[in-house]
Amino acid sequence: MKKTALFMIGFVALCACDKHDPILPGERTNIFATEKVRVLNTAVPDVAENIEESAVNDCPYRLDTQNTIWDGDKKIFAGFPTNNYVRGQKNPVCDGGFVYAGLSTGELIKVNPQNRQIAWIADVYRQSNMTGGASVLDIIAPIQIYKKYVYAGGLGGAFCKISDATGATAWCADIGVEHAFIITNDTAYVLDTDNNLNAVRLRDGAFYWRTPVKKSAAPQYKNKTIIVANEKFDAESGKLIK
Repeated sequence: MKKTALFMIGFVALCACDKHDPILPGERTNIFATEKVRVLNTAVPDVAENIEESAVNDCPYRLDTQNTIWDGDKKIFAGFPTNNYVRGQKNPVCDGGFVYAGLSTGELIKVNPQNRQIAWIADVYRQSNMTGGASVLDIIAPIQIYKKYVYAGGLGGAFCKISDATGATAWCADIGVEHAFIITNDTAYVLDTDNNLNAVRLRDGAFYWRTPVKKSAAPQYKNKTIIVANEKFDAESGKLIK
C-alpha cells in the first residue's frame, strides 16, 4: 500500500453507540465473484469528446474522522470509530433527499437525514483485508451517483457499482482507489493504488484496458484524452500520447 505515511494505523476500536444511534447491521459476505481482474485488452467504444460538468449540489452535512455525520451540531449518523483512517477532508454526497458517505471501516452508507434511518449499507473492501487487524479500509475517493447506481472505491481493494435503490452490489473490481475517478458513457476511468490507469466497463466491471502511470494523481478528461499528472493517454486505447 502506497503513501503509508499518510495512514494512521492502529487496531480497530469499536465503541458502543447510544440507543438513538444506528448500528451497522447486516451479514457480511465476500463481495467478489472472482479473485482476478478481467482485462479485455480492447478499445473503449463510443468515447466522449469531453465529459459533462456535473451540476453543483451543495451538501450541508459533515463527516468526521470517527465516522459520524453531522448536520451542524446535530448527529444524524454514528458508525464505528476506528484509528485506521487517512487524514484529509471527506465530504458526503447529497442526492434525492439522502446522504451518502464512505466510512473508514470500508462501508458505503445511504442515510435519510430527516429521520436518521439507514436506507442501506454496502461493503467496499476485499474480505481478505479484514484479517490481520490493521488494514486500512477507508473510502477516501469521492462517491459518484450515475444512472441509478452509486460508484465508490476505497483503500480496501475494491471499486464497486451499487444499486441506489437497494444497496445491492452489482459488481466490485479488485483494485484499491485513492483519487477521484471519471465516469462518462459506459466507462469509468480509475487510477488504482498500484498506479495503473484503468478503463472499467460499467455494465459488468470488466476492464477495457489498463496501463501504468508514472505519478499518482486524480485523472482529468479533455478531448478524448486522460491526463494523469504530466502524462496523457488516449481514452479509447489507453496508449500513452507522446
